[in-house]
Amino acid sequence: MNLKYFEIVYSIKGRQSKTVLQAASRADMIRIFKARNPDGSIVKVTETTAPLNETLEKLKNNILGAVFKKSVKTEFLVASFRQLAVMSNAGIPIHDSVKEVGKAAADEKLRAIFAKMDDDLNAGLSLTASASAFKEELGDVSIAMIELGESTGNMAESLKKLADILEEVNENKKKFKKAIRYPIMIITAMAIAFTILMVYVVPKFRDIFEQLGAGDKLPLPTRILLGIEFAINNYGLYILGVGVVAFFLISRSYKNNPIFHAQCDKYMLKTYLIGKIIFYSNLNRFTLILSELIRAGIPVVEALDTSLLTVSNTTLQERLSLVKISVQRGISLTDSFRETGLFENMLVQMIQAGEQSGTLDMMLSKVTDYFRDKFSTIVDNLSSYIEPILLAFLACMVLLMALGIFMPMWELGSAARG
Repeated sequence: MNLKYFEIVYSIKGRQSKTVLQAASRADMIRIFKARNPDGSIVKVTETTAPLNETLEKLKNNILGAVFKKSVKTEFLVASFRQLAVMSNAGIPIHDSVKEVGKAAADEKLRAIFAKMDDDLNAGLSLTASASAFKEELGDVSIAMIELGESTGNMAESLKKLADILEEVNENKKKFKKAIRYPIMIITAMAIAFTILMVYVVPKFRDIFEQLGAGDKLPLPTRILLGIEFAINNYGLYILGVGVVAFFLISRSYKNNPIFHAQCDKYMLKTYLIGKIIFYSNLNRFTLILSELIRAGIPVVEALDTSLLTVSNTTLQERLSLVKISVQRGISLTDSFRETGLFENMLVQMIQAGEQSGTLDMMLSKVTDYFRDKFSTIVDNLSSYIEPILLAFLACMVLLMALGIFMPMWELGSAARG
């Protein structure tokens, strides 16, 4: 949401004062002002730029946020949304619920978010509009489910479902981290061992080969090994620095360059294992939110529009957006999904059965279960998928070391015997 700054000259009991407020529009600004100053009367309003101290503060926060980025833990979000669901179900007004949950939140950043949302609600903004300002911290799924709760009037059920979704996502994250812990430990140990060999062991063999005058007659594996050793010992810090800079430049480009972002997303879908994880997790979220929105009676086009917000991969988002365009043109939802090429024939038939029988939300829930099971299977067996790659890499490294060191020894020994 793009907020504008307004400079307001107002009068209270005959005394004029001046203030600056942030709002999406002039009408929102007047509503916010009236909520904060019920006895005040507006004399003059002019649109202005952000105050200098606020600009400097925002710049400082952006810099510190980039260096010391602190995200909200999913466990705290789940607890807060469950508490909000219980309070909403008990009939407590949403702004009172947000205020109380914010005070009870265990996470400092989450307390600040709920405090700001409480101010926005008191100023007349909707919960969806207020939460959208914290899209990065709360996530697209949270915004979509909050919007669902406001549009249907059943906020308690939406928040309860949101807590269940986030809890499931958190469990999947834990399983994923547990699955990749072993491969990461192996890769780290291999990298440390290889570096030690390059820094301390291989240079001694280089000296031996030079003393024997075999520098120009070394076999290819030995020349490769000595080349790596020379690069690490002479340019190791530069290589590390270039790697770090390249990582930050790529990360920045991925966030700020839409073309580069789209290309990365396209190739990530083709990457071994990573592509399947991205594919199934995105389609799981998409069909989950879509089924919930349709179950709540939201029109299909609007439901598709909101569900697309939960798809993080731009390639998948583009192909799924074609479904919305096709439905708007009068094509059935079944044919629209079939045209994307993302859904297996079995899933398309399930959607068709749901569309024809009026149980589309139920069938979409079964499609969601299918994608969830596929995702869980990959995560649960991640170590077994990665092990062959690790073994092949380890074998190549050992082979290079063995051939690089022992081949010239054998050749020199043969030459000495001859």
